[in-house]
Amino acid sequence: MNGESSPGHIPVMLRESATYLNLQRGGAFLDCTFGVGGHSTYFLENFPNIQLFAIDRDPQSTFFANKLHQSFGTRFQFFNTVFSKIHDLSLPPLRGILFDFGISSAQLDDPTRGFSFRYHSPLDMRMDPSIGITAHEFLETADRRQLEEAVRDFGEERHWRRVVDLILKNRGQDVLRHGDSFAQLIADHLPTKFWEKIHPATRTFQGLRIAVNGELEEIKNALPSAFDLLTTEGRLVTLSFHSLEDRIVKQFFNEKAGKAINCHEKYHDRKPSARILTKKPATASAEEIEKNHRSRSVKLRALEKF
Repeated sequence: MNGESSPGHIPVMLRESATYLNLQRGGAFLDCTFGVGGHSTYFLENFPNIQLFAIDRDPQSTFFANKLHQSFGTRFQFFNTVFSKIHDLSLPPLRGILFDFGISSAQLDDPTRGFSFRYHSPLDMRMDPSIGITAHEFLETADRRQLEEAVRDFGEERHWRRVVDLILKNRGQDVLRHGDSFAQLIADHLPTKFWEKIHPATRTFQGLRIAVNGELEEIKNALPSAFDLLTTEGRLVTLSFHSLEDRIVKQFFNEKAGKAINCHEKYHDRKPSARILTKKPATASAEEIEKNHRSRSVKLRALEKF
């Protein structure tokens, strides 16, 4: 089975994730970013000796989780919550935990969710639509510093000044209300290079989504909690899709492995509590990238607890 649980969504690096988690040992595992259940389905179908727990903040994930529960009964249990709150859940000691960061194709392809610039739909972008402010509300109310953080730091948009000025200049106008019109505003005012394959608004939309959902803080809070739940020889596996996520994971792994957190830390006295299994991050195969372009940017990192 391929682990596909939703039309249009293809989970990335299924076999590699299972291998690094060492699922063949059996035991209890946790999928921290369930989504539409791609990885969870593959794990349960192919490793009958595991018990799998899963969490996701998106209420729509409950539909797919219920389908898995019907198929696998007590082998599967789902919690609708943010993954930074896993320490509040009643979980057994875990032999492996998976994080698949980013956004699913199912969310992007649903016009009502307001993630995409392809649709004339209200800019929302909330992973949980019942919590927080929408992306449109953020554009209308955030101060310049917050907008700069979203576009420059989270989106890594090199023309961030121009984008922030556009947002401030067009407040109160319908152009900021919908995904397609906001994206077109950016495209009309940003220089484009013929070799660039992404839409000019891609980085801004990424930064806006990260800001609205507090995604980087979620990751920073979740990784230590996840590590604490692991048994000895338990494994933590992450799938990152852009440099900001990957940098947080890399620094956390280095800290647990007793290494310098980054190139600026020259001296440290840190006792290792884990070993890094991926000296360099693993990436998708050429065959997988050809079938699923989303996998072209994924980086897999794995850590084993002492």
